[in-house]
Amino acid sequence: MDQVKHYVEANKDRFVSELFDLLRIPSISAQSEHRPDMQRCAEFLAAKLVEAGADRAEVMPTEGNPVVYAEKIIDPKARTVLVYGHYDVMPVDPREEWRTDPFEPVVEQGRIRARGADDDKGQLWMHAKAFEAMCATDSLPCNVKFMLEGEEEIGSPSLYGFCREHRKMLEADVILVSDTSMISMDTPSITCGLRGLAYMEVEVTGPNKDLHSGLFGGAVANPANVLARLVAELVDERGHVTVPGFYDDVRVLTPVERRAFNKAPFSLAAYKRALDIRDVAGEEGFTTIERTGIRPSLDVNGIWGGYTGEGTKTVIPSKASAKISMRLVPNQDYRKISKLFERHFRAIAPKSVRVTVKALHGGMPYVTPTDMPAYRAAERAIADVFGKRPLPFYSGGSIPIISGFESILGIKSLLIGFGLAEDAIHSPNESYGLDQFYKGLETIPLFYKYFAAGK
Repeated sequence: MDQVKHYVEANKDRFVSELFDLLRIPSISAQSEHRPDMQRCAEFLAAKLVEAGADRAEVMPTEGNPVVYAEKIIDPKARTVLVYGHYDVMPVDPREEWRTDPFEPVVEQGRIRARGADDDKGQLWMHAKAFEAMCATDSLPCNVKFMLEGEEEIGSPSLYGFCREHRKMLEADVILVSDTSMISMDTPSITCGLRGLAYMEVEVTGPNKDLHSGLFGGAVANPANVLARLVAELVDERGHVTVPGFYDDVRVLTPVERRAFNKAPFSLAAYKRALDIRDVAGEEGFTTIERTGIRPSLDVNGIWGGYTGEGTKTVIPSKASAKISMRLVPNQDYRKISKLFERHFRAIAPKSVRVTVKALHGGMPYVTPTDMPAYRAAERAIADVFGKRPLPFYSGGSIPIISGFESILGIKSLLIGFGLAEDAIHSPNESYGLDQFYKGLETIPLFYKYFAAGK
């Protein structure tokens, strides 16, 4: 591994410069005007993987954005790692809150600032460059395949079909993913659990057109007022989701399990200070890390209706809408939860309005076994680099396709992310620490070494 470390050290400035080229591509999957950028980003990655040492790399079409597939087979009998990542990024709104251009990366105080710097371009780039370092030094110990998609931020709708169609091509012993975070650089961790997701959109319709709020106010239901009341009713004063049946399948941890879960280092004061909030909120009877790791939740992600431009326009809007996400825990099925939500939302709506409820996308929760060989190899690699054994950690986030991989391909996923809470993914001023990037480059080759050698 010394050769790999020397190669990385000699080329790390180039690695960052190439990452900047990747970050400059505005590959926003949620916005149709960026469709050409998705193709351009995929072609960039395919070319770079060939340069890195892949036997082949191609941009493969799907019903949506393309998948980049690449592979290097050193021995058909050797173990195979399938690296998954995504090259699409979240929209940048609100743009005015960015301190710099979101698609012109800069380094500030040791951190790369740009949309996608962490999620997930920075993290997938670690894998591409670690792969290059192993190929260049003739030290790649197992077969490697890459599957990089362009739709993770919109629920990976095309990747399920892609996996079904290409099962044979995607055969592997483990799927390696860096799209998660660690507790901290001082307390490394491996994500062994992800929450599932049910993502909904609701629309409340009243009159057939916007009305004068003076002439009709008080006589006609205002969809914005009604929607505000409806979403407020979805979570009660105890932080409990009110959808009937929502908690029916939630596994309740034993007191021993809860004590073990809460041993992870956590400072409530530092948490509040970092977010500039006076207090936390959530489901009564649970700690903050329990609320985001082992308990489900419901949140309004966006709400709109009526006039929101400059100045005044006194109207009763014809329609009002909201996007709502529910994070789910093991045993909860997003399809069941979506149906329960729709039934409940329609039931609580007054007759004075009409409602439309759409399930936009979702995914199942996921748990990684901590006794599988890949987990043990990652545990050892991280301990070597960080100087301490990583803790198993349950993330509050969701990567819906991960559970899909297991059901379609029959392969377990290993989630070794190098992000941190301060990276502000999905938010303005997203960033990724250079130290995190370099630690990832050091850890990944060690994982390959230990995984290839393990029994």
